[in-house]
Amino acid sequence: MFSNQNTMTYQDLMYIHLATVLPAFIIGTILLLIKKGTSFHKASGRIYMVLMLITALVTLFMPAHVGAKIFNHFGWIHLFSFLTIYTVPTAYTAIKKGNVKAHKRKMILLYVGAILIAGSFTLMPGRYLHGILFG
Repeated sequence: MFSNQNTMTYQDLMYIHLATVLPAFIIGTILLLIKKGTSFHKASGRIYMVLMLITALVTLFMPAHVGAKIFNHFGWIHLFSFLTIYTVPTAYTAIKKGNVKAHKRKMILLYVGAILIAGSFTLMPGRYLHGILFG
């Protein structure tokens, strides 16, 4: 998992990212489809939120390889990481305060933005994952 220099490589970070985002995608999809408010929904939702936070934090250490860069590191796709880091705690706070409408809105925004849209971008030509999957 670690390179010879004891620092994480882009590939190491990609594997951690995939190990968190793939189960988050599956859990998030299930959560959108099942009855809300059940103990299963609550437990799965907590796991989903933790996975999403981990995956967002990991991506902040992955430099952009496509398009313009800010500080020679961050690209447009990193906006989804910041969206996640903001949305997860505010969605959790909303449901703890009983604001189901805000929680639902934020969770749908998170799933669509950080999983579906950002995930689609990672499959575009020039991106690391595109190269792995499509040669």
